[in-house]
Amino acid sequence: MNTYIVKLVFNINIGEGLHQSQFDEQTILINATNLEDAFFKAKAQGKVLEERFSNDMDESVEWTFIDVIDIFELRTYKNGDPLYSTTHEAHDSSTFIDYVHHRSQIIQTKLLSFA
Repeated sequence: MNTYIVKLVFNINIGEGLHQSQFDEQTILINATNLEDAFFKAKAQGKVLEERFSNDMDESVEWTFIDVIDIFELRTYKNGDPLYSTTHEAHDSSTFIDYVHHRSQIIQTKLLSFA
């Protein structure tokens, strides 16, 4: 049995859908005998993770699975080996850099709060 890292994409629709489109990317682990088996197990898991509920404003929220967008086998890695890479294009590079620093600060705050 092999372990695969898989990225699933979901469409999030709230209420009447009169809002900016929202998509959630989830990275999950799948145990499978080969890449094809992992792909189909990931698609099945995406369907299982679909959800419909009411939010705190009593609006209907629906998570709809779109598809698998990435899959690779998890092997033995050494410290510093890359696991995943993605490229972002931004109209305003300083805004994206600020976003990255903000996300890092959130992680640091969580680490300090559990120290």
